[in-house]
Amino acid sequence: MPFDPTHAFNDLPALPPAVDVESRAVLKACISARAAVAELKAAGRLIPNQGVLINSIPLLEARASSEIENIVTTTDQMFLFDGVSEGEADPATKEALRYRTALWQGHQALKNRPLSTNTAIQICRVIKGVDMDIRRTPGTTLANDHTRQVVYTPPEGEALLREKLANWERWMHGTLPGSAEIDPLVRMAVGHYQFEAIHPFTDGNGRTGRIINLLYLVEQGLLDIPVLYLSRHILRHKAGYYGGLSAVTEAGAWEPWLLYMLAGVTDTARWTLDKILAVRALLEETAERMRRDAGPVYSRELAELVFVRPYCRIAHVVEAGLARRQTASVYLKALVAAGILREHKVGREKVFLNPAFLDLLKQD
Repeated sequence: MPFDPTHAFNDLPALPPAVDVESRAVLKACISARAAVAELKAAGRLIPNQGVLINSIPLLEARASSEIENIVTTTDQMFLFDGVSEGEADPATKEALRYRTALWQGHQALKNRPLSTNTAIQICRVIKGVDMDIRRTPGTTLANDHTRQVVYTPPEGEALLREKLANWERWMHGTLPGSAEIDPLVRMAVGHYQFEAIHPFTDGNGRTGRIINLLYLVEQGLLDIPVLYLSRHILRHKAGYYGGLSAVTEAGAWEPWLLYMLAGVTDTARWTLDKILAVRALLEETAERMRRDAGPVYSRELAELVFVRPYCRIAHVVEAGLARRQTASVYLKALVAAGILREHKVGREKVFLNPAFLDLLKQD
């Protein structure tokens, strides 16, 4: 029976795929991707304070992944409201920040349990800020943003969805016949298609699936922390992302999809690597400037803090144990006087921007 986008795709084939997913072209692309990810993993260890990376690259990922779903905010807005009350933030910024929270909580959860359907449920709940669960009622469809024509109707029925998710879990963990020998990057790409095709939630599936990609790289030991900015590639090549997913569904065209994803991993691993090296250089340069131009308040911890918190508040200095409130204010004002930070007022509160770091993060 030919594929009909208006009918529930209950016949979505179980994994593993019926074709050999590790074609010659895929294996060649995989070698490049693995090398790029290995370099990224090594570079991540060059910055001793991992908070500098954890608080920056994932926020860029959160913004881009949300923008793929037409939830648009800015890097500045995300850093401004990161870690403080989001009451004044616009809805798009709140939702993008919840993505970053879901990524971080998922990373922490990996220490206690492997990726699973329950992980996906928890991630989706945090992203949406409501009590999401596996879809129980029919009627979910995916439509073209412009024409509103239905392009896909995912499988229906909670029992069927859970059965397909159990199969997906086994694929991801290499416990299906032949799956253990498949390279983890290929397993990730196949698994991402399958998760999106199952479409287990009423909303938030794409963002949940993209978080799972990053967590999977950590779980498989390819990265230490989830700092691959993969959504950058997807956002820049959005038509290829959705076209690739559709081609697998409609024609079983696995190779183009896998090559797309592996190219994305290679591209963004190299981009993130360059960004990390630039961050490291700027951090060292800033620490030296602080030592030279603001010597009485200099400490390595303070230099790192204004990178962990590029919108730094007095409370952040206090929470880091570097000074009491009044002294913390003196420290930050000294960095303003030295030209390292810029003072900015948000409502009644003063925040201290690290403009050089923010500019670096926004450079593409």
